[in-house]
Amino acid sequence: MKATDVHELEDDKLAEHITATRRELFGLRFQHATGELENTAGLGTTKKDLARALTVARQRGLDT
Repeated sequence: MKATDVHELEDDKLAEHITATRRELFGLRFQHATGELENTAGLGTTKKDLARALTVARQRGLDT
């Protein structure tokens, strides 16, 4: 998700996006640790997406 898309999300949708992205990142890390992950670039992309969302949440003063 692009930064402009994250900035346009409402607070409740942003919190849902953060939760979903954290779950996705956990799953990717688990797959990577067990050797099942084929596309390792997805880890970096998901990390950056989570960082963008957390940055916007902190700017808005949300507690996530």
